[in-house]
Amino acid sequence: MIALTLRVIAALLVVLMLMWLLAKAVRRPYTSRRDGVLAVLNRQQLSRGSAVAVVRVADRALVLGITEQQISLLGETDIDAFATEPEEHRDHMELAPDGLHAKLPGRHPRSLGGRLDGSLLSPKTWTSTIEFLRDRTTRR
Repeated sequence: MIALTLRVIAALLVVLMLMWLLAKAVRRPYTSRRDGVLAVLNRQQLSRGSAVAVVRVADRALVLGITEQQISLLGETDIDAFATEPEEHRDHMELAPDGLHAKLPGRHPRSLGGRLDGSLLSPKTWTSTIEFLRDRTTRR
């Protein structure tokens, strides 16, 4: 009985893993490719069935209105406004004169919250999840 249960659980895990990998593979072609002629620069969801997107076609930036029935050209915009951000500059850490003891900050500058930030136990995680779900399910 226990061996059968373990085999069923293992088979279920294999099926779930295959579904997850398939979902990742299906989503991959829809990511924007920066080196191509056509790329989605930005997209803003307006309601459940409509959105506005800025699409780069060659050297032009087109603003498109997207609904479930059609796609409409709303206008053109300056492509320079959607230029990619420059790479992050990183400063080098200064060592003490003897080279052994470095002055390190007490905590990382981004960690402004408590020890549980980013984990499932954090109240901020649950609050942001509920707000996200509320925003996605609210009809406008």
